[in-house]
Amino acid sequence: MTTDHIAPALLKSFWMAGFEGASHINSSGKRLDMVHSTHHDLLVDSDYAMLREVGIHVVRESVRWHLIERGGRFDFSSLAPMLRAANEHGVQVNWTLCHYGWPDDLDLFSPAFVHRFARFSAEAARFIADHSNAEPVYSPINEISFICWAVCHSDLMYPYAVHSKGRDNELKRQLVRAAIEAIEAVWEVDPRARIIHIDPIIHIIAPPGRPDLEDAARAQRASMFEAWDMLRGSRDEDLGGDPKYLDIIGVNYYHSNQWEYLTNDRLHWHLGDPRRMPLHRLLQEVYERYQVPMIIGETSHVGAGRGQWIREIAEEVCGARQLGVPVEGVCLYPIVDRTDWENDHHWHNSGLWDVEPDEEGVLRRVINQAYLDDFLEAQRHFNRQECKLQHPEAQAGLR
Repeated sequence: MTTDHIAPALLKSFWMAGFEGASHINSSGKRLDMVHSTHHDLLVDSDYAMLREVGIHVVRESVRWHLIERGGRFDFSSLAPMLRAANEHGVQVNWTLCHYGWPDDLDLFSPAFVHRFARFSAEAARFIADHSNAEPVYSPINEISFICWAVCHSDLMYPYAVHSKGRDNELKRQLVRAAIEAIEAVWEVDPRARIIHIDPIIHIIAPPGRPDLEDAARAQRASMFEAWDMLRGSRDEDLGGDPKYLDIIGVNYYHSNQWEYLTNDRLHWHLGDPRRMPLHRLLQEVYERYQVPMIIGETSHVGAGRGQWIREIAEEVCGARQLGVPVEGVCLYPIVDRTDWENDHHWHNSGLWDVEPDEEGVLRRVINQAYLDDFLEAQRHFNRQECKLQHPEAQAGLR
């Protein structure tokens, strides 16, 4: 249907597909398994096959820790079909080792969490290396900053704020420490492994008429850098951070990533709020701080706005590359529609493929033609000469 003419330094295709992989315990005490609830575990072979038709050869997948480690033993039967399908279809995989979920018997705040995650990461890397010759790409812990907010400020994710309020910094340090040990464990198994650390990028401003809140808004906004700073060793040096751990940065970006401090009112994208900061400026800010390659780790919109959103993302990433920012890929997340974490009857209508149960209840994939047309236009726009990275020396961070 289309060919991806961008030749990224890091990935097999510039455009990537993310399959929703959250596996945490939600506010109702229910363990989620979004890989299963979207039937991706049943349809992974055909899911990968259909990606080639739209020029996508890279996927983000979740290694479901809560299924694999039980009673001190490791069972990778849930991961094996993904590896077989990736090998069969020539798909490059960015493996997320912890997508919010961990084994039931493990205390998130305990020292055991760090060591068990490192052991699990090594076992996962060994299994993947034994079943694939591809150069591996790993994201140790998805969205460290978001986990800290969800656990310490909400009831979205167990153990919830009622048990964890005020422990934000403690948890962030814990997760960074775990990520560092996991990276070392993975590199011990396979030194070729590339590492992507993915977190949201945000923009927060003071409400109108409240200049007294400007400093607080800036401080909250700056918190998006804390985990990356810890990983590279520019703060909390006792954690053992080092620039080598900040190999590649992934930024997640949705319409809701910009808001007012205190009121939490969104700077609405669909209304064209002039206070929004353009994405290319956010990307430039992150790159100037860290000087490493980047990807958009997640982005999408819902309903009829899906196509307009992805066209704008392509334009903004093109603008960032013209400024010398080495954005090496964009991930449509989710590529297949997903349910809400709190209501499994509510579908978000956010994928390139919607879902529709067949006569046996299997969620067959139905392309959203309007979104597809806009996505193909976004590809054409981005593949033009002006969207090539203007300053190759900006990629000096590639190791």
